[in-house]
Amino acid sequence: MTRLYLPQPLTVGTTITLPDEALRHLVQVLRMEAGERLTVFNGLGGEYAATLASASRKAATLAIDAYDPISREAPIAITIAQCVSKGDRMDYAVQKATELGMATFQPVLSARGVVKLDGERWEKKIEHWRGVAISAAEQSGRTAVPEVEAPLPFERFVATPCKGLKLILAPGGTVTVNTLPRTTAVTALIGPEGGFSPLELELADRHGWQRLGLGPRILRTETAPVAVLAVFMALHGDLAALP
Repeated sequence: MTRLYLPQPLTVGTTITLPDEALRHLVQVLRMEAGERLTVFNGLGGEYAATLASASRKAATLAIDAYDPISREAPIAITIAQCVSKGDRMDYAVQKATELGMATFQPVLSARGVVKLDGERWEKKIEHWRGVAISAAEQSGRTAVPEVEAPLPFERFVATPCKGLKLILAPGGTVTVNTLPRTTAVTALIGPEGGFSPLELELADRHGWQRLGLGPRILRTETAPVAVLAVFMALHGDLAALP
């Protein structure tokens, strides 16, 4: 069934007018018609059964029929701090990390990063990544959408307090996932295509970041968040409960 994220109050028994973006998606892209059913959520918990009450190319209304308090969010809050990379690597990282249960996505500007943008173009990038996260949350059945933060310089980010474990992925890292304590929060810092510079690794060491190794092979920057999330969800998250 079609799922739609609507960041607004939702109340059973009411009928709401769809915002323009939702109207275009349901009526013009998916070609849904009045009477068709869908699921909507606003990220505040649970989800709602709804019916497209009326639909035209210019306006549509949605009847909120019932509420389900279900949660599909992970019991461990994982922040992916991803050094900005070029092309569609960031889109891939946001999409797959959202599917796997990421709580927050923090872009980081590092020494070897090749993406250089001005303020207005950064705003467009952030909105684009938020759109990727929303689409992935809708598709994967999540009941919340990960936060996508504004980019921070590496030096500022590693000095910022973080909840839970602070892990920086580095080839040859001596910390392994099976030696880490059980936790409810993790921040994983992942380098760009060219990796971290020696000065960045030293700065992270000084601020208490642990160098995490994920085996003998070097992962691509967009593969690393998928691996981190899969491992921690299997050890301490909702995947650990699977038979």
